[in-house]
Amino acid sequence: MKETKRVFVTDCEGPISKNDNAFELTCYFIPQGEKFFTQISRYDDVLADIVKRDGYKAGDTLKLIVPFLKAYGVTDRKMMEFSAQTILLIPSAKEALQFLKEEMPSFIVSTSYEHYIRALCRVLDFPYENTYHTTLSIDIFDINEKEQQKLKEFRQEVCAMPLIEVPAEAKSLQDFSERDQKTIERLDEIFWEGIMQLKSGAMLEDVNPVGGVEKAKAVKNIVDKTGCDLSSVIYIGDSITDVECFRLVKKKGGVTISFNGNAYAVREAEIAILSTNALVIAVFADVFRRFDRESVVNLVKSWEHKGLMHFNVSPLLQEMLRNFFPKALPKVSIITKHNMQKLADESRAFRKRVRGKKVGRLG
Repeated sequence: MKETKRVFVTDCEGPISKNDNAFELTCYFIPQGEKFFTQISRYDDVLADIVKRDGYKAGDTLKLIVPFLKAYGVTDRKMMEFSAQTILLIPSAKEALQFLKEEMPSFIVSTSYEHYIRALCRVLDFPYENTYHTTLSIDIFDINEKEQQKLKEFRQEVCAMPLIEVPAEAKSLQDFSERDQKTIERLDEIFWEGIMQLKSGAMLEDVNPVGGVEKAKAVKNIVDKTGCDLSSVIYIGDSITDVECFRLVKKKGGVTISFNGNAYAVREAEIAILSTNALVIAVFADVFRRFDRESVVNLVKSWEHKGLMHFNVSPLLQEMLRNFFPKALPKVSIITKHNMQKLADESRAFRKRVRGKKVGRLG
């Protein structure tokens, strides 16, 4: 079959690394950072997926926490140093990306701050210019001691709130408990009234995280730059920030894969992969590169050692078989309306196993 130019696009945290850099920064620099970030992350899910607040998108957690990072003395240098010291790669991620970037145009589209992406690219030997990420220079913002104290008081109040519990089938705020509705109402007041009246409000206006529709814009930009179309894209993601990309690429006939994804990712992707090793990502991308979308689907249907032998023209596939044989191969499934919930539950549990419970439960 004649080779067609394909494009590989992946999220970063999840498919490539185990980190949630923003969560880790918050835990390290902000008191009670774990609870604080978890609450804001759940609030983010509410605003993006249920309330659908005008102008708000999945992943905007990364702008909501910036004033608080600033209040607790975080600088660009501290973010860079912390990021460089804490990188945790998914096994074989570097090898997978090294292979793919030599074979096809390859890009990382991530909600992560640029500090983390710069550090990661150095570790991966991946071209920084082939990444899309959240631009932030925290040093350009200036707040006085009085405002720092006010933000610390807001932080303390947020941490004292009970964690929001998002009902599985919630369609509106009325589906939440009365307690959680009050929490969400108060968070609205803190972020969209209280902080917006401070100089810190500029941070909420100026920082534009690459999540949701911004990720989809990045994919469109990649398509334009490479001279391909969306049907030539294979997109790998794992969270709510990837939903718009999944929808865009899947609609146009490309390949969409949830890699250890949460329920949001499994709900929108076509293929679900549960794996402790990133090499499987390169296998699917390589089959798509050499053949077509139908061959990727056939690869899933043949996903057992014996059935995979007719795909063994790829040295990469043979390496994967050696890595996992005689153990069971990673779980790979076509997502359907009948197995979606079961796969979402399995993927959510596996995600926590791979990335840890604290990171794995975030949206």
